[in-house]
Amino acid sequence: MDADTRIAQFTKLTQDDPTNDMAFFSLGNALQQAGRQREAGDAFSECFKLNAAMTKAAQLAGRAYIDAGEPHSARPVLLKGYEEAVTRGDLMPKDAIAGMLGEIDEPVPAIENKPASVDEGDGDFRCTKTGRMGTQLSRPPFRNGMGQWIYESISKETFDDWIRLGTKIINELRLDLSRDDHDAAYEYAMRIYLGLDDATYAKVMDGKSPPAVDGQFRTVIEDMMSRGGHLESFQGTLHERVE
Repeated sequence: MDADTRIAQFTKLTQDDPTNDMAFFSLGNALQQAGRQREAGDAFSECFKLNAAMTKAAQLAGRAYIDAGEPHSARPVLLKGYEEAVTRGDLMPKDAIAGMLGEIDEPVPAIENKPASVDEGDGDFRCTKTGRMGTQLSRPPFRNGMGQWIYESISKETFDDWIRLGTKIINELRLDLSRDDHDAAYEYAMRIYLGLDDATYAKVMDGKSPPAVDGQFRTVIEDMMSRGGHLESFQGTLHERVE
């Protein structure tokens, strides 16, 4: 699927459901990949407005605006994103946003490093995806840098949710994880769900790029994730789109 088709697809999803934060996030990614940085900044900003826990969206919005030569548009979303990242304990977005504030000569605000008190959840471990407290995994789920990142960033509750969704994806897409292309598709869905972007992947995997994903799988997975991972709306037809 070409860039214009993907952009049109995700634009329609945002129009059909203007409260769908992941649809705006996917639209931002599609626009950014097409080089339409200003519009990508708008899409990521809207995602962040809808879901303040998506501090990664604030980071990407700031990056897109700066790359578009519009630091004045980057400033408010970066400042708000930094505040949310600090209070939610999102260390990587916090550091990235602080760096971008330096790029536009905006002082990094002094914010008390106190976790947000709204909808805290239970437990003593803060999940970077949800911003909620939960339980840390007993050990890394994979013996590599990605597994360590998940162990340090994602709560057991969130990872258990992914396992349930991932199992449905395997069944719906008829994935055979012994095949490299199918395993790459499964991992791609997991990385989107958990919020592990390509840059962070390369950082935690010693400079390695994520495995290439077949275009058909990529499109279906992005479409599904933009709908919040609800497979019910596809009525069991996902596999037909990759055959």
